[in-house]
Amino acid sequence: MTLTDDRPDHQAEPEPKGPWYRRYSELGVSALLFVVGVLVVVDTTLESGSGGNSDPLGPYAVALVVGAALVLLAVLLTADVLRGGRGEAEAGEDIDLSTPPDLRTVGMLAGILIATAVLIPLLGWPIAGTVLFWGATYSLGSRTILRDLVIAAAVSLVTWILFDALLGIDLPGGPLMGVFG
Repeated sequence: MTLTDDRPDHQAEPEPKGPWYRRYSELGVSALLFVVGVLVVVDTTLESGSGGNSDPLGPYAVALVVGAALVLLAVLLTADVLRGGRGEAEAGEDIDLSTPPDLRTVGMLAGILIATAVLIPLLGWPIAGTVLFWGATYSLGSRTILRDLVIAAAVSLVTWILFDALLGIDLPGGPLMGVFG
């Protein structure tokens, strides 16, 4: 049995016309990568401290590698764009590009993130994390409120205990600090 491909051969898209910033718009991404990479490298090198006897590289080695990689990627992307390389346009594989975005859901998620940032110092991670996880499930369409609330509280409490007890990263406990701390 032979399968045939009914799709037309991939044809190169025509060169975009118009002002230079439209033809070379990918250079904006390249510039962003470069700036972030340089900021990471400069900030890391200005930090005082280094490794100890047991860890000669210190905690800054990973940041230096990531910063250098960002700068390298920016240079490579710039070279590719200037040679005529362009990103492939979104074909809208499984989405309808004519449908407007769901701004209500995006707004609810943004509100939940802001509320979590405000609640962490006031009520601690376990409660703020519960608000975050439950709010995200609600805004994304789940309407089993009690079940989602119990799962969100459990996930939030487990992550707080894991970060605090096992990793040694102090997340604010809030009112639950006296109960579990």
